[in-house]
Parts: sequence; C-alpha cells; structure tokens
Amino acid sequence: MSAAFAPRPGAAPVARMIRAQAALETRMLLRNGEQLLLTVVIPTLLLTLFSSVDIVDTGKGKAVDFLAPGVLALAVLSTAFTGQAIATGFERRYGVLKRLGASPLPRWALMTAKTCSVLVTEVLQIVLLTVIAFALGWSPHGNPLAVVLLIILGTAAFSGLGLLMAGTLRAEATLAAANLVFLLLLVGGGVIVPLAKFPDAARSVLELLPISALSDGLRAVLRDGAGVPWGDLGILTGWAVLGLGAAARFFRWE
Repeated sequence: MSAAFAPRPGAAPVARMIRAQAALETRMLLRNGEQLLLTVVIPTLLLTLFSSVDIVDTGKGKAVDFLAPGVLALAVLSTAFTGQAIATGFERRYGVLKRLGASPLPRWALMTAKTCSVLVTEVLQIVLLTVIAFALGWSPHGNPLAVVLLIILGTAAFSGLGLLMAGTLRAEATLAAANLVFLLLLVGGGVIVPLAKFPDAARSVLELLPISALSDGLRAVLRDGAGVPWGDLGILTGWAVLGLGAAARFFRWE
C-alpha cells in the first residue's frame, strides 16, 4: 500500500505539458488588454463600420459579403503574427523563454503550445466575427474544408513570420515593427480595400503577400462559392515554409 502513495519524481508526459502550457498561454493572451484590442476590438469595429457605412466601394453584392472574409483574415494576422510576435518578443527580453527553455518542457513543445494557443484564440475570434457578420446580413457559401485549409496555412505562415521577428529583433523594435506591418497589411492586403483599386504594378506585388492570399482565398470560397483556391494555398504554403524555416534557424532564446 505504501508504494501507491510514493512520489514519482520526473517530468510529466510531453502531451500533458503542452496542454498545460497552451492553456496558460491562452489565459495570458485573453487577459491582455492590448492583445484583445488587436484580436477582437479592431476587427469587430472594422467589420461593423465598413459594412454599415458606404466608405469603400467593395464592388458587387453587399459590402459585408466582401468584408467578412477579409476581416477573418485580419483576425488570423492579428493573433498569429502581431500578437504572438509582441508577446514572444517581451518574453524573450524578460528572460521567460530562457527559463522555460531550461525546464523539462522541450523547446519544440513550447512552440507547439504557443501555436495551440493561437488556434484556440482564432476559433473564438472566428465564432464572434461570424455571429456579427450574420447579424449584418452575411450570406456565406462554399467548401468548409477549403476555409479550414486556408486558415491553418495562414496561421502557419503568420506564426513563422511572427516568431522570426520576435526571435531576432529587440522587444521594442518588435513592438513597433509588428504594429507597423499590421497597419500596412490592413490597408494593402485586400482586407477592406479591393486590390483592384491599386495600380497594376502594385497589385501584382500585393497579391503575393500572405494576407492577400488568405483574404482573397476566403473571399473566393465564401462569397463566390469557388472550389479549393489552389493558387492562394500555394502562396500561403510558400510563406509558411519560409517563415517557419527561418524562425527555426535564426530564433534566439536570449
């Protein structure tokens, strides 16, 4: 009987450590006011404002049918790239990553937990934005599997770029750069302004950005009822491989 109550020293199973770390990362993200502003407030305001007021000519159909897929793409950008880059950058500055790296939790498992936290947050964002879009008269249609593939690959692409920025720049530089990139992609990524409004030379470059591929792919499926947008998936896959590969190569824990 005494053996049943004997302590069992050693690390917990990796899967349990990942679940615990992912839950902690999610709670910390949801308690952060700046993160909530990026992930929830700004996308919600943009969707509501531009769907209700005729500010930008979004082309055929209702404005919400154009805006909802773009705002969903913006939600992925805000969580997987901007929010994760800023949070990870300051964790690196304050030595949190160094201490976690010395714990029984493997470094790859820490990154897996961060990715799981991003995905959980994105699910909450998408549910909220979808409810708001339905209330504004959104009528989506298309292949749900294509939508899931786009969001997963978009998350991978933005996560890789966010971790690359957080692992190579100073925390203050990451804060400034991540917010600047967020604003630039908001304007030039086809989220609220159609890429057709830009000159041909600029549009040919903007179409290769991950936010453009994600927003255009989601719009093609959810508004136009297209099949799997292989071209957009290919662009996102390329950015995901490039971003994650570079992050794995150049990320500094201290």
